[in-house]
Amino acid sequence: MGWGRNTATGTGGTTGSTTGGPGGGAAETAGGAGGAGGESRAGLAYGIAAYAIWGLFPLYWPLLEPASAGEILAHRMVWSFVFVALALVALRRWGWVKELFAHPRKLGLLTVAAAVITVNWGLYIWSVNNGHVVEASLGYFINPLVTIALGVLVLKERLRPAQWTAVGIGLAAVLVLAVGYGRPPWISLVLAVSFAAYGLVKKQVNIGGLESLAAETAVLFLPALGYLLFLGSRSELAFGTEGAGHMALLAATGVVTAIPLVCFGAAAIRLPLSTLGLLQYLAPTFQFLLGVAYFHEAMPPERWIGFSLVWLALTLLTWDALRTARRSRAAVTRAAESAAERLAEEAATAPATVPAPAPAREPRA
Repeated sequence: MGWGRNTATGTGGTTGSTTGGPGGGAAETAGGAGGAGGESRAGLAYGIAAYAIWGLFPLYWPLLEPASAGEILAHRMVWSFVFVALALVALRRWGWVKELFAHPRKLGLLTVAAAVITVNWGLYIWSVNNGHVVEASLGYFINPLVTIALGVLVLKERLRPAQWTAVGIGLAAVLVLAVGYGRPPWISLVLAVSFAAYGLVKKQVNIGGLESLAAETAVLFLPALGYLLFLGSRSELAFGTEGAGHMALLAATGVVTAIPLVCFGAAAIRLPLSTLGLLQYLAPTFQFLLGVAYFHEAMPPERWIGFSLVWLALTLLTWDALRTARRSRAAVTRAAESAAERLAEEAATAPATVPAPAPAREPRA
């Protein structure tokens, strides 16, 4: 799956000034509206690109075999750091490093985030290359439900009734899938919990996507490089033994990791949070469809029932989020209109102020 994501809202575009010549204000306003529409379309394209790339990862990891999941993971860490470091050098965005070292707590949290995402990445690569694409996709479908559960348990957040219902349906789905698999869906649960925990940690750090990726892969760089050297000393390293094309594919893990993150960042500043929330289901949907239609993984009736329950929970969760956002916007609009009316009434009822007469000037001697 993709890297952790910091979400922002915004629609982009502004209306122009109305101080031009005749008709200038309308033209500029129309231009501003067109700019907003263009920004939204660009944001939607960036968002679809990001989630589509994350969703198509199951097609990429098998290309890296016969490298083991551990070697692929190590290459991803090493080459991600190299690629992002070069990008930040080109962009001259290094001011955050000094600030990060000035706050040891943030540095510690990023280290925890790096450890958690290592578990997530490693298990995901292993599951894809070992015929568990559908079960892995389930992990990212139930991730929003696990995130809500962590919010209650860790942050002591209070849930709305619809959210409680969605979580309950999600738990029922896990039970049905456990019966279907003959065991708890451990791959799904570990992927969901690790990614939700990663998001929780990243929420406390609050730095940009590329900067965060650079910091976390810097933490992972030496252990990953050491592991690759260890594999090489035991003649178990696939890198360099399968031809130049295979080497290029392993080195490209850094680009494949960073590009969807950049696309997501471009989408996040152009789209409302509600739109991003809907787009996030594209990635596990693509993974699920690949698992069923391309990799031909088994889907007995009980798994269809379990996935249907998960999709029902997500539908309820999305509906509740959209309804709450709409009510919040309406409340803000009503408050603004009420404040404007109150100011207008005060201005209308205020007594007119009469300027005081100027003091008489004394005659000169």
